[in-house]
Amino acid sequence: MNRPQICLTLTGKTLSQNLETLNKYRSYVDMAELRCDLLDEDERMFIRRFPHMAGIPCVLTIRRRVDGGAYLEGEASRTILFARALSFADSNPDNNFKYVDFEEDFHIPSLQEAALAYGTKIIRSFHDMENPVNNIAARLEMLNTTGFEIPKITFMPHTLEDVTSLFKQAARLRDNNHILLAMGPLGLPTRILGAKLKNYLTFASAPEAAQNLPGLNHLDPITLAETYHFKSINESTRLFGITGWPLAATSSPQLHNKGFEEHNMNSVYVPVRAERFKEALSFADSVGLEGMSVTIPHKRDVLSEIKDIDPIARDIDACNTIVKYENSWHGFNTDVTGFTRALLEFTGTKNLARKKVAIIGAGGASHAIAYAIKKLHGSACIFNRTLPKAKLLAEKYGFKSAPLVPESLSLLRKYNDIIIQTTSKGMNGLPPSTEDNDPLYFYDFNGKELLFDIIYVPSVTPIMARASQSGCKVCNGYLMLKYQGYEQFELFTGERY
Repeated sequence: MNRPQICLTLTGKTLSQNLETLNKYRSYVDMAELRCDLLDEDERMFIRRFPHMAGIPCVLTIRRRVDGGAYLEGEASRTILFARALSFADSNPDNNFKYVDFEEDFHIPSLQEAALAYGTKIIRSFHDMENPVNNIAARLEMLNTTGFEIPKITFMPHTLEDVTSLFKQAARLRDNNHILLAMGPLGLPTRILGAKLKNYLTFASAPEAAQNLPGLNHLDPITLAETYHFKSINESTRLFGITGWPLAATSSPQLHNKGFEEHNMNSVYVPVRAERFKEALSFADSVGLEGMSVTIPHKRDVLSEIKDIDPIARDIDACNTIVKYENSWHGFNTDVTGFTRALLEFTGTKNLARKKVAIIGAGGASHAIAYAIKKLHGSACIFNRTLPKAKLLAEKYGFKSAPLVPESLSLLRKYNDIIIQTTSKGMNGLPPSTEDNDPLYFYDFNGKELLFDIIYVPSVTPIMARASQSGCKVCNGYLMLKYQGYEQFELFTGERY
């Protein structure tokens, strides 16, 4: 089977802007889609020139608003624009549009005949910007009315189950003369794993132009090629991933895919956004993932879905890694070793004897951290907005607990040798510090504390910036991510990172 091609969607207002973008990413793509509906009106008069300017196979698209585009002038003017772009074909086919995208209800015989006569392939597309599409095989057959078209289905999934269904249905298709894509963050696996969908192509966009196509969730060509090794993915590629919700930012794909590359492994690691862990597990089973990293909020849900759980993960009551051995899922927790190694490297100590530690938060990550603090002989107090959760975790390890409120300041000052921030506050915030982005907004650092924030995107959170300004030594969560990822890699592959 031929690998899917990478098509760079060009959304600039002028042909020269689009050519500049294409030249920037030319080495990463196979073809370019000219979105004429996004061109300035006077630029549309000259779209016939673009294939010669581009020097690469080009797709002509004039997308209507109803199909997620920006063309508003009506079907008559759009038909004329298509005709102007396709007519007066050059004797050199490389100077003509290689493809033209017509929607399923756009049937103009003269345009179709002209396209076929000039060697321009028709992509016959169907878009649902709000709902998933069922009966994929039947819909593809309906779209390919002449037998010479490339049918394309793009839809907006509601849940990961809709994406899983697409992969299941694609597995039964015999050829790769189609394009199947799910939009939005949930649909990201369809853009990376085009080979598994037997797709003819996948679309990418320049990151600087992402705002021109909001909601589609295109990857940029460099990420697609260098992080996910898109051009190397085939039917034999081993699949791994990370699941969580909303999983807005993660560096795990870069870490694992770099490891696969350095070990010369035909493997890829992809983000799998799932609101419920059951959906992620179903996706993994259906698509063939052999292992997954598990992040918030699913680390505890794993325990009720997978029977074979490592004793440490069971004791911690949180699992961040699942691996499939002989058709059976096994659960582990690598946060403990990852955090332990990172913390000791940060503090420059061999253990935490005589250290008083404040653990901020009582969620999934804090369970592994509390376990590690106990093993390192530290004493701790767990501060959480919901006191019963903090108390339950603290009692397990003989720690103290307190509500995460200004009234707990005196106790916080007693446990401030090392402050470990485990909540999600600050994940989407930048300095300055506020009550919304800083869990310790009410605490004044004295400059002697060591602050470890498990968040790594952004690299400096508001609480880190505030602590650093007071003279504190600070560390984000990247070291923890890296070291726990190394252990995951070994669980996934049997090889040391």
